[in-house]
Amino acid sequence: MNDWDPEGSRLPVKLDATSNGEFAPVPLSKRNRLGNQMAQAQAGLNAARTGMKRRAFMVSACGAASTLLAFNSVNAAGRKAGGFFEISEAAALDPELAAAEVEGEEFVFDVQGHFVGEHGLGRVGLGSAEDFIKDVFLDSDTDMMVLSFIPSRREKELLTIAEADGARQVVARMQGSHRLLIHGRVNPNQPGDMEDMDELAERWGVSAWKTYTQWGPNGRGFFMHDEDTGIKLIERARALGVNNICIHKGIPFGSESYEHSLCTDIGVVAKRYPDVNFLIYHSGFIPRQPEGPYNPERREGIDELIRSVIENDVQKNGNVYAELGSTWRFLMRDPDSAAHTIGKLVKYIGEDNVLWGTDSIWYGSPQDQIQAFRTFQISEAWQEKYGYAAMTPRLRAKIFGLNATRPYAVESEEVLMRARSDEVYRQRQTNRRAPNPHYLTYGPKTRREFLKLKKLGGGQPA
Repeated sequence: MNDWDPEGSRLPVKLDATSNGEFAPVPLSKRNRLGNQMAQAQAGLNAARTGMKRRAFMVSACGAASTLLAFNSVNAAGRKAGGFFEISEAAALDPELAAAEVEGEEFVFDVQGHFVGEHGLGRVGLGSAEDFIKDVFLDSDTDMMVLSFIPSRREKELLTIAEADGARQVVARMQGSHRLLIHGRVNPNQPGDMEDMDELAERWGVSAWKTYTQWGPNGRGFFMHDEDTGIKLIERARALGVNNICIHKGIPFGSESYEHSLCTDIGVVAKRYPDVNFLIYHSGFIPRQPEGPYNPERREGIDELIRSVIENDVQKNGNVYAELGSTWRFLMRDPDSAAHTIGKLVKYIGEDNVLWGTDSIWYGSPQDQIQAFRTFQISEAWQEKYGYAAMTPRLRAKIFGLNATRPYAVESEEVLMRARSDEVYRQRQTNRRAPNPHYLTYGPKTRREFLKLKKLGGGQPA
């Protein structure tokens, strides 16, 4: 398609009801809808002031800056106490200033990416491997990604390991063999999954395991410290020498097996297995529950992850990692909850152990998530009140990618050296000279679409 949005009607930073297929879409608040309306109005005015056509303005750095400034305007209290997007007002009209504030050269390693294979293509609306590569590697600043899976019955996988490997091979043919890693999906409470682990490690060369403790073929989940399921998974992972276990926590699938979505078990197994890296996907975040300062009595959400780690004496910056896929995307709606989330994860889990993830391409290209995080700041008042760290370039660079190099044993300098000379990079640079992002999302936007996706995967819908 030569031009995705010739009229420039789509905002470059996408706040909408799209979910990642693991939770029912949550409608935007009145404040969010107002922010979108103000962003649309400002885009028209600012495009005229800069002499750009509306579409050209939207795909420029000024378009992103203008949109984020509009979101700030509906969260006006943020600059005094809370979270906000730190952007100069002039950036909405000054391309050079906007580029300096929303663009960057960080090493971006996204540890949670998705697309749907031929089994689900066309029925769930999620893009193909080609869409995945365009959205992630050509239309965003992402340098590396780990391709993950969604929970499903074995006979209803929406992405098979062979299809995931196929995407990896497409990237490799673009001289980008270092850019895409893959997970091996394993649920120890589903017959056949544990038996597949040898093949996943030896034939497919997976870099980590992905599991869902709240999922099961009969609707019943498990805990990681259960001897007949979670412990068997951990022991087999260690025996195979793939010691990264990525565990979906938070984003509950409903009331059934809700307790297994909580992080109660994480500190227990992290203490027992200090040689295993536990990457906690979504960090235990629960949509619709605002995040506040750490409260050990809450026993839910991100607080339960922190409590479990602290009470089991798992050291900060140790073998528990907090991942931000879908969490950050949802928190872009609520900068104050975002400030508490990022602030307390860095404070208690550790500045070296917060990992960048976007759950894209459920949300289309992750570029808007990158630009929003690149400009996000926690107010000085909250830094002082709650002991939160300021969002410095050094801290952002760690979260964007440097932190993930440790569990995945990646040399970031080598990757960047190769990533600035391969075909992916050359195509990305060509795209930047004539940008044509679509600003679409693929995930379910209504409860009906969400239930349809769950049915296709044989899961238990909320």
